Amino acid sequence: MTLEERYNGVLSRFAEAMPEAKTELNYTDSFGLLVAVILSAQCTDKRVNMITPALLEAYPTPEAMAEASQEDIFEYIKSVSYPNNKAKSLVGMARTLVSDFGGKVPDDLESLLKIPGVGRKTANVILSVVFQKSAMAVDTHVFRVSERIGLTTNSKNPLTTEKTLVENIPQALIPKAHHWLILHGRYVCKARKPECLNCVIRDYCRFWNKSTKQ
Repeated sequence: MTLEERYNGVLSRFAEAMPEAKTELNYTDSFGLLVAVILSAQCTDKRVNMITPALLEAYPTPEAMAEASQEDIFEYIKSVSYPNNKAKSLVGMARTLVSDFGGKVPDDLESLLKIPGVGRKTANVILSVVFQKSAMAVDTHVFRVSERIGLTTNSKNPLTTEKTLVENIPQALIPKAHHWLILHGRYVCKARKPECLNCVIRDYCRFWNKSTKQ
């Protein structure tokens, strides 16, 4: 099987199985999604979705959150992982949006990376989900699934994975492919016990093909 055949097969199967794939984080605007994505680092979307309604009711805009203290934010988010660091990031993020970007979430990678708490993965989520740009956010699921099924080979880090996926996936599909890979990794291609018998792409999967030949 060629790499092109694998990509084409995987993407077509995902398109059939998950035609409406989208983020599982709840949000109503770009600021709300940025808050949620910062909170989601090493934390489940389910937990984040429990926290953001009250947090964003109290601080619905960058201007409102910029006026808050780190201690104020901590009280709303203390049940997430690393709440102290995330409270600091959220306050810094809001203040930077107000001071540098007119209270608006920017729509380019360079600007997003200047915001406290925003790394490349978070920036790419915002670009693809909010602005529908051809940005591939690589989290642990995307990194693991891409390597396991054979979309990447011996990828050394998330940036290498990102570049390989962007090179091989049609631009128009990249925002959706990001969700396909995350959801597949979350519910089927799990880290410890992948559910290969329930997998719609297994005949295109390098891991499955190797395991059946042993």
